[in-house]
Amino acid sequence: MKSFLVANPKGGSGKSTLATNLAGYFARAGEQVMLGDTDVQQSSREWLRLRSPQLPRIGTWELGERGKAGEAGKAGAAGKSATGKAVSLTARPPAGTTRVVLDTPAGLHGKALERCVKRVNRVIVPVQPSLFDMLATRHFLETLLAEKAVRKERTFVAVVGMRVDARTRAASELESFLASYELPVLAYLRDTQLYPQTVANGMTLFDLPPSRAARDLTAWQPILEWLDAA
Repeated sequence: MKSFLVANPKGGSGKSTLATNLAGYFARAGEQVMLGDTDVQQSSREWLRLRSPQLPRIGTWELGERGKAGEAGKAGAAGKSATGKAVSLTARPPAGTTRVVLDTPAGLHGKALERCVKRVNRVIVPVQPSLFDMLATRHFLETLLAEKAVRKERTFVAVVGMRVDARTRAASELESFLASYELPVLAYLRDTQLYPQTVANGMTLFDLPPSRAARDLTAWQPILEWLDAA
């Protein structure tokens, strides 16, 4: 079983978009996929409820308060419920699971980040071309690269630019910012209505006819190759 983490402390950076589409890719490729959502808002879990049973299946996990979700196969992060009560989001992948994709909350840090990182093969950090996103991501990348699992090369990290218009100055600034880190920048994904349109129907780019999403599927190819090499 291989596990992948999508993380960035900045809200609205595109984590759920990446995570759901990664799960959709693996499902379309015939893998037994679990999409785990460690965000107490449960965006990815809600998205799964919209997904048609006619599409390749994507499984999920059971969530519970600390100590109630079972001890075997734990992988998760601590967070707070809407009432402020601390919860432990844990996962027990269904039997036969071959790929796990973890979507994470904004503000993931400390021991919660450490627990997630040491349980996965690869981490993808989505970054948008805005000053606030880059400032938030700078500290996160430094923290991430200092994690023991990353330093020991047990877990590998890469970056994906999200909602990028290559014609803008912001795109150039994002490219310059990412060049300062010795990390692979897998792709710059454009801002397209295909993402909100598919999300609204429990779908991903990989559920569309290839001709409809050809440009975007081509942009995804380096991401998929990096994941498949895990």
